[in-house]
Amino acid sequence: MMVVGHAALGLGLVRRPCRGDIKKLYGMLTLATACMLAQPVLAADAAQGAAVDPGVALLQKVQAAARELDYSGIYIYQQGATMVSSRIVHMVDGTGERERIEMLDGPPREFIRHNDITQCLVPEKKLIVMEHRRGDRFPGLILGDGKNISANYIVRIADLSTRIAGRECTIVDLVPKDGHRHGHRICADTRTNLLLKAQTVGSDQSVIDQISFANIQVGNKVVSEDLAASWNTRDWKVFETPMSAVDLSKEGWRIPFPAGFQVMTQMSRSMKTGKQVSQLVASDGIVAVSVFIESFDAEHDSPLAKGAMQKGAMNVFRTRIGNFWLTALGEVPPETLRGIAESTEYVPSAGQK
Repeated sequence: MMVVGHAALGLGLVRRPCRGDIKKLYGMLTLATACMLAQPVLAADAAQGAAVDPGVALLQKVQAAARELDYSGIYIYQQGATMVSSRIVHMVDGTGERERIEMLDGPPREFIRHNDITQCLVPEKKLIVMEHRRGDRFPGLILGDGKNISANYIVRIADLSTRIAGRECTIVDLVPKDGHRHGHRICADTRTNLLLKAQTVGSDQSVIDQISFANIQVGNKVVSEDLAASWNTRDWKVFETPMSAVDLSKEGWRIPFPAGFQVMTQMSRSMKTGKQVSQLVASDGIVAVSVFIESFDAEHDSPLAKGAMQKGAMNVFRTRIGNFWLTALGEVPPETLRGIAESTEYVPSAGQK
């Protein structure tokens, strides 16, 4: 869901950990998913004096708390029998947001962020991967300004509260208005509005996956020394994938998204293999769907790469269109991705054929 997080580089910064088989087959694509979205503009409607749904107004406060408060703690992502923990330290100073996320399970990884620039530290390779990161990672929530959330979800604030990590929190349900997206249930700290727990919920109300703080401190107990990396990276290599803006519609691509999804960014990048990969990202305000387009290589590409895969809330659907592979990836029902991929058309101009 909105819990896309750092543990995933592979989904490098998502709010959830690396996704097993999906990471292995689509590692390149998964890494790209977590990049390139702009920092959200909060409470845009409120600033313009327009009426804001109370539920959406609370979600905007949750997003603001994630960006503006000082906090540190350990959160746990759970997907079926798999549990992965991470330590986060987040502070705001005169230069903006500063954040460090340390993976506590699996291979050592740390993510050092200053505003929208993140360094992924890979100690076994003495490598720093520089990335432009979007601002929706846990405990962030909203993609974009959130103004269309109420068009896609019914936002219900529960009358009763509960406790997460020793703190009282308010339960909020996001009920999808159609079958193109999952439901979500969050719990926000009643004092600070900071997101303490988030769940992706299926149509039968079963929990698909979840992420939650196990312990957390907010305020002046958070110290800047905890933002420092665990390793001396002075002699490490630095890698940054060059990206450029593209317009896939002008290139002949007709990519249909379900109602409520709006295109947020379109970028192209060169991979280590020499292939050029284009990515389009669309969002409904809570979740994002990425569409990747790359050329088909008859000598090296396997037809077995075609089809669907699923890991928790994350789904992947890949198909071939002419001389291209198209891969749709996102935390939405598999039917949503299949519909996008199988309805996409490529109609190049005469000069592109």
